[in-house]
Amino acid sequence: MNFLALLFRNRLAAMGAVVLSLILALVLITPLLPLVDPDVIDTGNRFKRPFTEGALLGTDHLGRDLLSRLLWGTRLSLAVGFAAAVIAAVIGSAVGIVAGYFGGRVDNVIMRVIDMLMAFPYILLALAIVAALGPGLINALIAVAAVNIPFFARNIRGIAVGLAGREFIDAARLAGMGHMRIMLTELLPNVLPVIIIAMSTTVGWMILETAGLSFLGLGSQPPQADLGSMLGEARAALITAPHTSIVPGVMIFLIVMSINLLGDGVRDALDPRLKSGALSRPMARTKVDRKGPIPAGSDALMDIRELETQFHVKKRVYKAVGGVTLSVRPGECLGVIGESGSGKSVTALSVMGLVASPPGVVTGGAVRLNGEDLLDMPFEKLRQARGDKVAYIFQDPLSTLHPLYKVGDQLVEAIRSHHNVSNREARKKALSLLKDVRIPNAESRLDNYPHEMSGGMRQRVSIAMSLANDPEVIIADEPTTALDVTVQAQILALLDDLRRSRGLAIIFITHDFGVVAQLCDRVAVMYAGRIVEEGPTQEVLDAPAHPYTKRLIACVPELGQGRRELAAIPGLPPVVDNLPEGCAFAPRCDKARDECRMGDVALRGGAPRAGAPRAVRCLFPEEEIA
Repeated sequence: MNFLALLFRNRLAAMGAVVLSLILALVLITPLLPLVDPDVIDTGNRFKRPFTEGALLGTDHLGRDLLSRLLWGTRLSLAVGFAAAVIAAVIGSAVGIVAGYFGGRVDNVIMRVIDMLMAFPYILLALAIVAALGPGLINALIAVAAVNIPFFARNIRGIAVGLAGREFIDAARLAGMGHMRIMLTELLPNVLPVIIIAMSTTVGWMILETAGLSFLGLGSQPPQADLGSMLGEARAALITAPHTSIVPGVMIFLIVMSINLLGDGVRDALDPRLKSGALSRPMARTKVDRKGPIPAGSDALMDIRELETQFHVKKRVYKAVGGVTLSVRPGECLGVIGESGSGKSVTALSVMGLVASPPGVVTGGAVRLNGEDLLDMPFEKLRQARGDKVAYIFQDPLSTLHPLYKVGDQLVEAIRSHHNVSNREARKKALSLLKDVRIPNAESRLDNYPHEMSGGMRQRVSIAMSLANDPEVIIADEPTTALDVTVQAQILALLDDLRRSRGLAIIFITHDFGVVAQLCDRVAVMYAGRIVEEGPTQEVLDAPAHPYTKRLIACVPELGQGRRELAAIPGLPPVVDNLPEGCAFAPRCDKARDECRMGDVALRGGAPRAGAPRAVRCLFPEEEIA
């Protein structure tokens, strides 16, 4: 999505852009308009009201035409404000990049000077600079630019410090590039979006600051007009001729408000995290808008029936989950496997209402826990169930653990948020949990921060957190993907032991058939948001029925003497906002026929639930199933 499309998704930003564009267009054509000289005095026509003959906006205390002075003054104020913003941005950003890049003593000296400048109130510092230089518009511009340099310097320095230690900077040094070239070609392009955002949000301030100095008589000098001097000259007649103050005041309001609204839109549009989602803050739970009837459930512990989840992005509808039916019983482990983008994680997040809304919406189906529909559950009850009845283990433990809190404190918080126990009791249980997940020296580890632990240790803490409230169901979303094989085996063995000792039901999401074979009782294979095959793990691995399952298994490498060629599935998964008719796998399947591309392909072999026969969504399966 391009920049303008993202910008105009924010209606306030679009309104600001339109208003500012109209003002800029008006001031640009000002020299071409048939206006009277803004400095011509006509005391016989002083304080004429707006909409009188020959004076559309009236006249001021010297009989000068307000419309002419307003347009020329706006032109001057905008020019000074933008010039001050550019000067402050260029100098401040240069200072910030130099301080962040060199670090050490250079950074220390520069930042202490910046700190001293920021210790003064900016308007007092501007007044002091103008007092030293003397009144005048150029001096006011210099003062406004100078007091805003520290703002840019500190912001850009913070970004540059983080970038200066990155690998691409080290690579540039090793390539023999000089300091100046590295700062211009490597650092500057990376901080440029931040500079643009900072400028877009500070131009309005600088116009106000310039207007304030002119209002006090320190900026524009008579007879030259800008918006601040017009306000200053009109304050004596505020009661008798209010239009002389209202006209420049409204213009200042429109300019500053439109720039601020546009600046907010620019900031959002340049944020790469928002390019694929909505600009608004997600709701506390996924929006539920079920159109059809609610399907009946089974007696399973967790029963997911015909679940549909979509992402509504403008006019596009992404059908991420298209009618998934799964269930799991106490002490059972169900594996969910498929390529990236097949809908596994969205299905898992939909269970507890964790899909971001907007743009996510649950449009159909039911999710029952002990017979109670979670999608209809009041939010407070759902929030209590999160982490208590159903726990979630995320793929990256750093997304679970807060970097600024000790792991012991985070475990205590997870326990006390659901149970009314003392801090001492919660800490005792937290210690027991760390021992349960086999963390050595658990007593000392309670006081560790996440960054002081290895990836495997952090994942064990995440598992301990998921067990903190003795949940009935654990949803594990690829919890071993980022770990080495040794730690992965330990984590899988740990989960298997906990499942058997505590009777937990586990929904395990993975890409790895090896993990499925080791841990899962049943496996469900997902493709394009739907279940294409389900059955007992060993049966599916020994005799896959769906062509997609067979090709996935063929992609798994084998250790040995190169007994077979490593397979690959041709083509790419379909885009879920434009799914093909019929079987979604047909474009990649060498067994596809015309029948596969017409109508819906149902899941055959019985509804996929615990204890049921195998099921497959294919008209011409690799293996016939009962």
